[in-house]
Amino acid sequence: MNQVKRKTIARDVSWLSFNARVLQEAADTAVPLKERIRFLGIFSNNMDEFFRVRVATLKRMIQVGSKANMHLETDPQQILDEIQMIVLNQQSEFASIWEDVLQQLNEQKIFLKTEKELTVHQQEFVRNYYDEEVSPNIIPLMIENIPEFPNLRDKSIYLAVVMWKKESALNRKYALIEVPSRVLGRFILLPSPPEEHHIILLEDIIRFNLPDIFSFFGYDQYQSHIFKVTRDAEIDIDSDISTNIIQRLEKGIRNRRKGKPVRFVYDREMDPGLLEYLILRLHLTKRDNLIPGGRIHNFRHFMDFPDQVFKEKRSRKKPFDHPLFVENRISDVVLQKDVMLHFPYHSFAPIIDLIREAAFDPDVTTIKITCYRLAQQSRIINSLINAARNGKQVVVMLELRARFEEEANLEWKLRLEDEGVRVLVEIPDMKVHSKICIIRKKVKDKHVNYGFVSTGNLNERTARVYADHCLLTSNQRIMADINRIFNFLEQPKTGGHFLKSCDTILPSPHIVRKEIYKLIDEEIKQAQKNKPSGMILKMNSLSDEGMIQKLYEGARAGVPIKLIVRGIFCMVSENKKFRKPVRAVSIVDEYLEHARVWVFHNKGKEKVYISSADWMVRNLDHRVEATCPVWDEEIKQELKDILNIQLQDNVKARRLNNELNNEYVRTTRKKVRSQVETYNFLYKKTLTPRETGSH
Repeated sequence: MNQVKRKTIARDVSWLSFNARVLQEAADTAVPLKERIRFLGIFSNNMDEFFRVRVATLKRMIQVGSKANMHLETDPQQILDEIQMIVLNQQSEFASIWEDVLQQLNEQKIFLKTEKELTVHQQEFVRNYYDEEVSPNIIPLMIENIPEFPNLRDKSIYLAVVMWKKESALNRKYALIEVPSRVLGRFILLPSPPEEHHIILLEDIIRFNLPDIFSFFGYDQYQSHIFKVTRDAEIDIDSDISTNIIQRLEKGIRNRRKGKPVRFVYDREMDPGLLEYLILRLHLTKRDNLIPGGRIHNFRHFMDFPDQVFKEKRSRKKPFDHPLFVENRISDVVLQKDVMLHFPYHSFAPIIDLIREAAFDPDVTTIKITCYRLAQQSRIINSLINAARNGKQVVVMLELRARFEEEANLEWKLRLEDEGVRVLVEIPDMKVHSKICIIRKKVKDKHVNYGFVSTGNLNERTARVYADHCLLTSNQRIMADINRIFNFLEQPKTGGHFLKSCDTILPSPHIVRKEIYKLIDEEIKQAQKNKPSGMILKMNSLSDEGMIQKLYEGARAGVPIKLIVRGIFCMVSENKKFRKPVRAVSIVDEYLEHARVWVFHNKGKEKVYISSADWMVRNLDHRVEATCPVWDEEIKQELKDILNIQLQDNVKARRLNNELNNEYVRTTRKKVRSQVETYNFLYKKTLTPRETGSH
């Protein structure tokens, strides 16, 4: 995949390279077996979302062509063809890794049993389980008798069944059963011999019981195969002024269930007649990514593979408390000093406690917060509701269009409003992706503000696995800017001047782009004068062409550039015209590297920022984001130390080169696994706590 001649690497091809890094983790025999299975699940889930969103978008581009009101790729059909080739290769590699994992499971006396491998005792268990649990949750469909083919759910798997009688094999009937994994889960533990664990998949329980399910028809021969359909997940929100955002979203969610198929994955052993029939009834063509696979699909469920069957339990270390919060109220500390929390190493509890304390504090008058993706049982929401019940003014900017969270966020909206919370929901043509909070409190006849700016979502569940930074602060310049952002959110049609008047925070849209250009230009000037310069830039994705061109300018001028980019990376990082080689790595490990941190040399007076924004067009120009300076020298040093640990990683770091071949960074020095070293680095700091003091 030689992309050297291109100015940038195609975004979607780069994303597939990222998912290949996830697959590398599944292939790595040094990774615990349970984690290898989890990475297979993550890979599968990522691929599903990729087809729902990116492949669907490319297909739309082809349909609408130059009339599209969207950012168009140069040649979407060529990219789709390349995607098809890469995906088929990755699917083959996936199958090979799964075979190896299966063998290792067997070596650990863990066996996945099919319906044909059951003992008499297990057969009895499976019959009873089907009768009691499965039967009430399935509706078998004789699909040849249905004039209109049913809308198949996007995230479900289906058992396609062929039935016939031995004496008349040519007279075959087809049926369809949706596997109710949403209700029952995918894995059922079977009665097992001592020291062994036998597991059966839910679809195999259905397979075993097919003769009973279809006994009415008198068939004696059955074949069944799993398949799934991936649909376009984009929600079309029309601009009908007679409907509000809620109505349009609800309509969009309903329509998503009928989205056009963008991928059809099936068991390659499927009966040819049945396969042809399904393709015909689903109105599929060869252009619709018909992907043959193995017996098992929807591997995303394998992220929930039963934990109890493993002798070796998950070794993930527990988060620890930040030393300043061990014996002090969160707000008392934050009113005196900036504190940076690093998740998932630090506990997420101080964020919840900060809001919970404010909810009960009689001197707190107002809480304003932005929410994008929330936990299913959100203690953040519970604390905000308590605050409203206690008479505080609570304002929540809830992004209803957070992809795949739309339904959940609509439900949160209703619950919050029922409790008297003011919920902001719509900024025209823009998502609100910033993670900010401001709390107003009366202290000695004066009002003070405190709160936080974060790189990650306010989700206590994902905070256990997403690596993010959160600055808790009462710095009044930062708080004044957060207040300006909320002023804009509360009056978006007329409040654009609030964003432009931000003094310290660099907001999106547009403003952060201009400021970053200035910061890079300053480094270029210094390099051209042969003076010290440099940038360390960490983010999830780098695809914005304007930003990439600026980095090219910097590299040609001799600015030392170090990049840590987990996912999409569209920059051609190797070029003979670069005066200094660009160092670019991606780290994929147990935790998902989600933070955005930018360091600019700035003539020796380093500027350090944390941000909610990646360097993508959507983040810089079409979202409300917050990029916040870090001024506390000790915290600045802490962030730089963590970045330097990551730049030294020679275990989980891959080079982001022009070939996208994901070669590991390997050096002769001692092994550095950055997530382990970061944990140790931060944990040592708990033994020597910092003193609290004033700003």
